[in-house]
Amino acid sequence: MNAFDVLGDPVRRRILELLADGEQTAGALTDAIRAEFGISQPAVSQHLKVLRETGFATVRAEGTRRLYAVNATALSEVDQWLDRFRAFWSQRMDALETELFRGRREARQREAAEAPAQASGRRRVARQRRAAKQVPSRGEERETA
Repeated sequence: MNAFDVLGDPVRRRILELLADGEQTAGALTDAIRAEFGISQPAVSQHLKVLRETGFATVRAEGTRRLYAVNATALSEVDQWLDRFRAFWSQRMDALETELFRGRREARQREAAEAPAQASGRRRVARQRRAAKQVPSRGEERETA
């Protein structure tokens, strides 16, 4: 069974996703998969066996428990196959990065252009409030009677 046959099954893909977060007991994996896919414990065990036999997962005993983990070396076949296609999405990711930087730069420029207008507006409001209260501004001296 090649890597794509193994990864073609949604249950096995989900098991690998769970294992990507760290080592898991067979019981925890079984509970999660049964809840998501509604399959029996023997069916989950069969999927774990396929992952183990194809080298995608490793298992170790800890007392009566079996702990499963991802074996990343098995994913190298998939990684090598994907290498041919990375150029297609790398160019698009580079273009997306450029657009994101451009958008951030334009936003900073807009904010910089709006800042003086906002500051002068705040000064105008402050003058209006002082005039309404007849509070002298900083430079004006109070007239005493």
